[in-house]
Amino acid sequence: MAPAPSVNRRHLLRLAGAAVAVAAMPPRLRAQSRVTLRFSSSMVADQNAAHFVWYERLQSNLKTAIGDAIHIDYFPNNQLGKESDVVQQVKVGSVDMMVSGSSIFATVCPELGMLDLGYLFDNYAHVAKAMDGPSGATLNDMLQKSSGCTVLTWASHFGPRSVYTKMPVKSLADVKGVKLRVLPTPAFMETFRLMGAVPTPIPIGELYMAAQTGVVDGFEHDCATVLASKYDEVVKSCWQTQHVFSPLVVVMGRRALAKIPENLRPAFQKAAQDATAKQRVAAIQTAASAEQELRKRGMTFYPMSKADRETARNEMQTQLYASFSKQYPATAPLFTAIASARG
Repeated sequence: MAPAPSVNRRHLLRLAGAAVAVAAMPPRLRAQSRVTLRFSSSMVADQNAAHFVWYERLQSNLKTAIGDAIHIDYFPNNQLGKESDVVQQVKVGSVDMMVSGSSIFATVCPELGMLDLGYLFDNYAHVAKAMDGPSGATLNDMLQKSSGCTVLTWASHFGPRSVYTKMPVKSLADVKGVKLRVLPTPAFMETFRLMGAVPTPIPIGELYMAAQTGVVDGFEHDCATVLASKYDEVVKSCWQTQHVFSPLVVVMGRRALAKIPENLRPAFQKAAQDATAKQRVAAIQTAASAEQELRKRGMTFYPMSKADRETARNEMQTQLYASFSKQYPATAPLFTAIASARG
């Protein structure tokens, strides 16, 4: 009869440790295998990138709340495709989650385009107050009905969007005829047409080269993204229009939500909301630090005059908001609700 195989003492200790860990878990978690979600971003993985900062806080919150029961695989820098393509992948479930500006989801739910109309919001406190309430819930319902996708949370970009150009632009008069890269949505296109520029839709992954080679004269974005993506290497002037304070949005598809066991959904949602609360605080400091760093690197900033701001705001209200609410009647009360959330 063959002798019994020897058992390594270290191996026994490992097995015992694993058994203790499993026993310590709540019974409902023991039977569940780990859920892994694919999460797409167009930004680089950098502390100046609003997408990445939100993701880090989500992952940390989940680890604290439920251990390794849900794991997020983060794909930055358009690794899973350009944003317009990833939106479709989220719809069908080949990508589980996506963090982006809200504007890109106007391609599947045009009502969301209202959030990117010029001068709709005064600041990110205004955004948070409006989107954490009935206005945000109504837009989420519209997205669910049109695409099957759900807004997990409305977070913040790292500062408002302004105009960045190679040659100085300091006024509405200066911007006339200037080719600016904008997001490929009607809201952005119409906003800059009214301001007199020539809006040019280009995927974010092609922006650096487009600015470097002169395909466009500049673009509009926030300070932290300009710094994180090194766009200051190809433009040196910023006109502080602060035309858009649109929310950062985290969206999940129907299939992705179904992957999360029902008993874990409250913890998952809370982790997301806490990530947003922390990210909003970080956004204020990051935006200020990014502007300071860009100044050190040679970027010149020109504040938008009060007269130009009022002119632009009036143009948006009388033309864009009115025509948008006529085209999408369900948004008419939302314009009123968002305006009432000021202050």
